[in-house]
Amino acid sequence: MNRLEAMSVFTAVVEAGSLSAAGRRLHMPLATVSRKLSELEKHIGARLLTRSTRKLDLTDSGQAYLAACRHILEQVGEAERAAAGEYQAPRGELIVAAPLVFGRLHVLPLISEFLCAYPEVNVRLMLSDRVVSFWDEHVDAAVRIGALPDSTLVATRVGSVRSVVCASPAYLRTRGTPRRPSDLTRHSCISFTLFSAPQDHWVFGGGKAAISVPVQSRLSVNTAEAAVDAAIAGVGLARLLSYQVQAPVLDKSLTVVLRKFEAAPLPVHLIHGQQKPLPLKLRAFLDFMRPHLITRLEALNKLSA
Repeated sequence: MNRLEAMSVFTAVVEAGSLSAAGRRLHMPLATVSRKLSELEKHIGARLLTRSTRKLDLTDSGQAYLAACRHILEQVGEAERAAAGEYQAPRGELIVAAPLVFGRLHVLPLISEFLCAYPEVNVRLMLSDRVVSFWDEHVDAAVRIGALPDSTLVATRVGSVRSVVCASPAYLRTRGTPRRPSDLTRHSCISFTLFSAPQDHWVFGGGKAAISVPVQSRLSVNTAEAAVDAAIAGVGLARLLSYQVQAPVLDKSLTVVLRKFEAAPLPVHLIHGQQKPLPLKLRAFLDFMRPHLITRLEALNKLSA
């Protein structure tokens, strides 16, 4: 039995919450994960996990052994990174995740500058509007928009983006400009949804003053670009994030309405894992991206104000 590998499997099972999730994270068949865990428990002579159909729980022995495994694996990882030179100069590959449109417009240009400044670092950029798992996808850093769930990840706020309602000037000339959220009941709307059913209500304001308004979704799409194109074509009013409509608002293809009723801006965070010390390539990336993202988001909010 490879004890370091068995420790890695045990740790992955605990962090992922199930054997199947750990298998996906490790690119290992479920049967192999189960076998290695059983071999480790047999070798130690103690049960590490209690398993039910719904969840896994650490035994007292498992809790103590998990802490020891994490310490040992962290030391081994640090030794390997030091031998590879990661603490001497930024080098190696980084996997970075970001929302689709925001990543293309604001993260990709900064990564291009970063690569010029650090020629020994390579970046694999994953653009997706789904929340990418740090563990399953082996992500080093990510940009996320919106409230963050409690987790072991480290998050640094770099700004915020607004949720805006907009339509083409031609649509507003024909159907009129809504002056208050309740006016939307008389308008055609475009819903942008990812995995849920078409939106039938839009929420404005916040806290106790929040109001939910029913809307008629004449068109529902699953990409921001499609919603922008439909709004420019005059299909109706669309509700999108400010960076998604920045260009058409600036060139006056779209007009923002109901500004004073907007909900609170959504926070934007740059996040990474808690590993210590950070590999130099990741530290260099975070130090480069943080001030540049802050500057870009401040400029974006001034343009869309």
